[in-house]
Amino acid sequence: MSNREQAIVTITIGGLPITVRANDASFASILNKRYAGYVSSGAEAPYLLEADIVAAMRPAEEVELEVHREGDEWLMDRGDFRARWNPRARRGVVTQSANPYSIDSALRIIHSLELAKVGGFLLHAASAIRGNRAFLLSGVSGAGKTTITRLAPSDAIRLTDEISYIRPVDGEYCAFGTPFSGELGVPGENAVAPLAALYFLTQGLENRIAPMSRETAVSKLLRNILFFAHDEDLTSRVFRAACDFVESVELAQLIFRPDPEVWSLMA
Repeated sequence: MSNREQAIVTITIGGLPITVRANDASFASILNKRYAGYVSSGAEAPYLLEADIVAAMRPAEEVELEVHREGDEWLMDRGDFRARWNPRARRGVVTQSANPYSIDSALRIIHSLELAKVGGFLLHAASAIRGNRAFLLSGVSGAGKTTITRLAPSDAIRLTDEISYIRPVDGEYCAFGTPFSGELGVPGENAVAPLAALYFLTQGLENRIAPMSRETAVSKLLRNILFFAHDEDLTSRVFRAACDFVESVELAQLIFRPDPEVWSLMA
């Protein structure tokens, strides 16, 4: 098989399979490495993303990410990639060089758009499963997501140290593992569990859970939801999803010190 022959890889995140069909077979090895544990081969999924692999694109830092809607399509541009996605047709195209970072960003945006339709979202949070229930650990960069993930006991199933995937399943919010990693640099486990709680992280001198008002919880939640598009309808959907989530899941502040004992609060 030559490099210019097609590569077909299906990447399933959050129960949503998206087939990436590239015009360069060598891109398949990049996808298989980047999304280890989330990829499969064979028949194409109902969701299809064509990858037009080109020699070079502009560096990502030269162009600010732009996501907007034109008719039925969402258009995305960040310099290192250009893409369009039609949620109705479940089809899209991304143009990029053969690297894992551009496709990663395109997939995050596509998943965020699809999640908004079902009351879900991507959250800037670490997450793990203990006792068949999932715990979300949210905060801005430096809040301690990676630190607390490294402290997790051996019986914890790590879903991610950076971007959590949340959506309702049969009337109950669930957290799914993602390959979107942070400082740890490794994909989370491809697993799912109903949510027990969302904790906003604050590093301190002790380990304790502090209550939080609904208004504060909604505000903090909205600040940590990954939200890419400037669109009135999508903004409204995400806000409603955040309000519904706060009514359904325990939200609180988790004050912790870098000690494995903090995980005794999540059991």
